[in-house]
Amino acid sequence: MRKIRAPRGYLLFIIGLVLGILFTSIISSIYYKTSGGRTITGLPEEVEITFLYTSEKQSWIEEVTPKFEEWFELNYGIRVKVKLIVAGTHETINMILRGTKPTIWSPASSIWIPYLIDKWMEEHPGENIVEGWVPLVYSPIVIAGWSSLVEEYNITCFMDLYRLASSSVDFKWGHPDPRLSNGGLMVVLLEFSEAIGKTPDRIEVSDLSNETVLNIVKTIESKAVAYGKSTGFFGSWASDSGPQAITFFGVYESVAMDNSLKAEAKWGDKIVSVYPSFGTLLSDHPFVILNASWVDQWQKFVASKYLFYLLQPEVQYKAEKHGFRPANPSVPIDEEIFNPRKGISKEIPVRILKAPSGEVLEAILAVWEKVKNPGV
Repeated sequence: MRKIRAPRGYLLFIIGLVLGILFTSIISSIYYKTSGGRTITGLPEEVEITFLYTSEKQSWIEEVTPKFEEWFELNYGIRVKVKLIVAGTHETINMILRGTKPTIWSPASSIWIPYLIDKWMEEHPGENIVEGWVPLVYSPIVIAGWSSLVEEYNITCFMDLYRLASSSVDFKWGHPDPRLSNGGLMVVLLEFSEAIGKTPDRIEVSDLSNETVLNIVKTIESKAVAYGKSTGFFGSWASDSGPQAITFFGVYESVAMDNSLKAEAKWGDKIVSVYPSFGTLLSDHPFVILNASWVDQWQKFVASKYLFYLLQPEVQYKAEKHGFRPANPSVPIDEEIFNPRKGISKEIPVRILKAPSGEVLEAILAVWEKVKNPGV
């Protein structure tokens, strides 16, 4: 089974290559005009960049960004202001399409990158708004549930939930609304992936109209008791209200981890993370410097240094304290944070699945009304 922590040298090479290309191209375009190669003289006194990102990593980003601004001025003698804008992943895409002009975009998962590219090209033919990206941190999708019930019903994947629902076992299921939450969409995508028997990157739009597939997902969703706006809601609800409120729920690993011991202290049963045996999707929080007309070369330079800063070991360690796995492979997993005592595995024990096309994501959102529990 393939784990997230792929060969260290390879990941370091890829991150270094991307950063090297960014730095070289940005510095070259700053200091040399394309006509005549004249050197640009003088430095700006201040550069402002806008970071449009999602709420899951808000506490981490807000903690470390002021320190980046200080670090940049100390090292380059230029004041930097990072304007932070927080929104849901789908909302960030709509904001960009409707005229918001961020320097950097960071959805909760790279599965949304093809979707933005497709939508942008529909309105701006021939313009690719995303040319590259680098993950900031990781958090996989898990099926969270009460330890005793996970063991009793032998829950290992989404098809096990279908087996229970088909057998008239009384349980309560939940996840965020896929139209409102990246986590919700990833959970529903994994449900469809298992029902179809294909990894997400191999799903075709026609697969989503198969009646057998629709019935499987609809049967799982028939046990849903809530569709919230965020994964965090389900973790708090479970730990506060107990097994009688919700049995299993699809969330980020970080949400299950944050509520595991709290639930155990109150209910005598901890919340554990089930990594779906078919495979899972990563919420990898890509850092995308937009290839857009409103992003000038100084902003690209500052943004590239911001990326460099966020990947530094001491900053990645801070991310771990907020429940994220580090994207920098030189940073070890903190076993005091990621351990079975909190219902999670130090290493992700299943394969990491690749994203589908933007067309498939759009089709899943369209078919959602056919499979959701109409009573929720």
